[in-house]
Amino acid sequence: MSVTNLEYLFNPKSVAVIGATNDPQNAGNIVMRNIMAGGFKGPVMPVSDTAEAISGVLTHASVKNLPKTPDLAVVCSPLDEVPEIIYSLRKRGTRGAVLMGSGFACMSPEERMDVKSTILKVANTPDIRLIGPKSLGFMVPSLNLNASLAHANVAPGKVAFLSQSDSLFATVLDWALAKGVGFSHMIALGSRIDVSFADILDYLGSDPLTRSIMLYVESIKDAREFMSAARAASRNKPVLVIRPGQALDTVLGDLKLQETGDHHLADAVYDVAFRRAGMLRVENIDGLFDAAQTLGTPRPVYGKKLAILTNGTSAGILAADRLLTGGGELADLSDSTVEAIDAVLGAENWSRSNPVDIPFNADGKAYSDVLKLLVKDKGSNGVLVMHVPWTSQPDVEIAEALCAALKRVKRMVLTAWLGSGASARSRDIFQESGIPTYDTPTHAVRAFLYMAEYLQNQEMLIETPDSLPSDFFPDTSGARDIVAKALSDGRDELTEPEAKDILAAYGIPVVETRIAVSARDAVIAADTLGYPVALKLRSPQIPQPFDVGGVLLDLETPERVWEGAASILARCTRERPDAYIEGFTVQKMGRRPGAHELCVSAEVDPVFGPVLSFGHGGMAKEMIQDTALTLPPLSMSLAKELVGRTRISTLLKGTPSHVPADIDDICLTLIQISQLIVDVPQIASIDINPLYADPEGVLALGGKITIAPYEGEGESRLAIRPYPRELEECVTLKTGRHVTLRPIRPEDEGTHREFLASLSDEDLRLRFFGVVQRNFDHKDIARFTQIDYDREMAFIATASDENGNPETLGVMRTNTRPDNTEAEFAIVVRSDQKGGGLGSMLFHKGIRYTRDRGTSKLVGQTMIENKAMQGLSKKFGFVVSPDPHDEDLVEMVLDMETVAE
Repeated sequence: MSVTNLEYLFNPKSVAVIGATNDPQNAGNIVMRNIMAGGFKGPVMPVSDTAEAISGVLTHASVKNLPKTPDLAVVCSPLDEVPEIIYSLRKRGTRGAVLMGSGFACMSPEERMDVKSTILKVANTPDIRLIGPKSLGFMVPSLNLNASLAHANVAPGKVAFLSQSDSLFATVLDWALAKGVGFSHMIALGSRIDVSFADILDYLGSDPLTRSIMLYVESIKDAREFMSAARAASRNKPVLVIRPGQALDTVLGDLKLQETGDHHLADAVYDVAFRRAGMLRVENIDGLFDAAQTLGTPRPVYGKKLAILTNGTSAGILAADRLLTGGGELADLSDSTVEAIDAVLGAENWSRSNPVDIPFNADGKAYSDVLKLLVKDKGSNGVLVMHVPWTSQPDVEIAEALCAALKRVKRMVLTAWLGSGASARSRDIFQESGIPTYDTPTHAVRAFLYMAEYLQNQEMLIETPDSLPSDFFPDTSGARDIVAKALSDGRDELTEPEAKDILAAYGIPVVETRIAVSARDAVIAADTLGYPVALKLRSPQIPQPFDVGGVLLDLETPERVWEGAASILARCTRERPDAYIEGFTVQKMGRRPGAHELCVSAEVDPVFGPVLSFGHGGMAKEMIQDTALTLPPLSMSLAKELVGRTRISTLLKGTPSHVPADIDDICLTLIQISQLIVDVPQIASIDINPLYADPEGVLALGGKITIAPYEGEGESRLAIRPYPRELEECVTLKTGRHVTLRPIRPEDEGTHREFLASLSDEDLRLRFFGVVQRNFDHKDIARFTQIDYDREMAFIATASDENGNPETLGVMRTNTRPDNTEAEFAIVVRSDQKGGGLGSMLFHKGIRYTRDRGTSKLVGQTMIENKAMQGLSKKFGFVVSPDPHDEDLVEMVLDMETVAE
């Protein structure tokens, strides 16, 4: 993952077209025509050994003969010639290339892999960054650069579009031309042997010309890189994504399945990954642009309650229907709002409810006056103004009046002017004023709901997690020993007692279980456990014993157990004579009358790694199909969000016929399973079904765990890096006070707020370069405490105060570039803690961490009068020098190769 040299791709000063030709059907000719027609201001150098001039530009025989080194090379030559061309470009010093040549699509997977490795070896990425092969190219309209095979140029705009599909690239371009939509970038990624979604998201995330980013995604190759880049970008600007979903399995067939690694849960996993990254998934191309238009405005939406103002009753009803079926709500107008509208329209002339049905002869002033009242109503999160063309109503005049009324309004207002003709002119007026406008109520309502969903996803990203209801201290070594023994025995599945021993080791209550190989052993096990018991068949060929009558409940005597074992064997022999019978599972009956039957499971997705699911359990699980997925790691907030996405969550709160469940205990169980699959990466899947839940907590009745060898660390399987507990350490200050140095956690928001409040004005001035800021809101603190451990680190020093409450004494932060070449640091220690060695301890920890992750350089800035910081940095080997760009600052640079182990 790297943004290195991407500026040469997307902001080149000169371009070479390799494989240029005068054949109008050839890619080399199409690209030359597009670049010249676009009006690119820099040198354009076609390379051809057959033509003297192409598109009016003299050619050069080879890369070696080019008069200057091109920043960007568009390579249209056949793929078998590409390695030699890339080698020549690299020798010349070119830093970016787009590979458009044919041949990649018809290769076998083995041939593709061979070509890919050869090209990457020659390019020595990131020396040359490569888009493609099999790329349609890209456009940067602000540079008048059309380095693509597209059929037209596009206007400059604030939206970037990245596509994995050439056909979608062309389709979106055509759609944008018809709608008059502009772009900052349009990029067709092709086969992504180098530059990936993650790389370009990092680049565009900090691009000032890009206000929002749209993606067409079919598959992701490195989930952690993608998630880190997407989370970072979506914190700065809206990121929207469209993915075809199940069509990848059913329409594109086995070939696409092999390429993407998708399986039966693939689309659902992508969906939860997009949500977890703070992105907004939309259904189609129209939805992309509808959402982009709304999200590009500075007026946020903090809920799904919409007020509708319309001059057509039926149109208002259609909008309300779309709102309600999409999960939105009609805003309840306050009595004061209703009375105020009465004064404007007359009580007898409107619906006196939402939708507000304004008279068909109302003029621009009436529209504006009612709209002003609706935007002030605190019961709504936005207003949709609709207009149906009537002869007696001047469309354009009303539009102009509304634009004038909305100049200082901060509430989200959308418009839908139905029809064409004068309605089209009105929509142009709204667009020129920056007011989202649509030609149908369906599009307008969909855009509103998209914005509400997007902001909900953003809020989930920065929501402060609840503290765990209770601490749990898992017996990790015991769980690992059980798995290691099973693997050494050559098994890929644990016995049920082994599975329950592991669950119990992680604090999950289980029903005691025994294994029996015969009816006699089953009776002995039942006597040991105590009656009543449940008896279940064990056979590798029969994963669901219920299907063959292999489960008996409430056996209260040894005789019933003996007879039950015999009857199970007889039924199994009759119905499944091919099955090998291993014996029986004997389980003490779990008496939880009225408890809810839930299911908690985990499995490993080939792209995103471990995935957790929660939902309705029991024998009817497959029929009810009530399951939600999420990616670990989990906090209490994320666990509650997962539970809340299921239908059974309503019942868990309690009804007249259902006891309420302990939601906190359910969420704790989800967190425990999340931790288990990190700590024991040899676990391939977990299935707890049923998991009883009632006011007393949870109880696992069934437990199944499959295993497989795995050599890496458990956290490496996750798409999101979990809290790095291994970086915690205890130190003792010069004063004798014991302090814990550890990575910051989202749950630290409260103590971190107190820490910032405790800093002196001088501390804040030096930390924030002259700005004394004390008004840190929730979003500010969330950015400090909710970090991506893959890219950022914040080590806090924490200890207990005189009342035994935790307090933060200091913090050392590092922010690492995506390519890991450089990390920037900042450190601040509470004034009353200075002189005790805490600053040096935090600084040393941050330096060790940066060195251990392989970062090349650690850098920082401080004010020129901050001699203490400069002295501390020199103590650790930093080179301190004046900042060449700001005379009030100094730079501190540490070459990590000089840092001792």
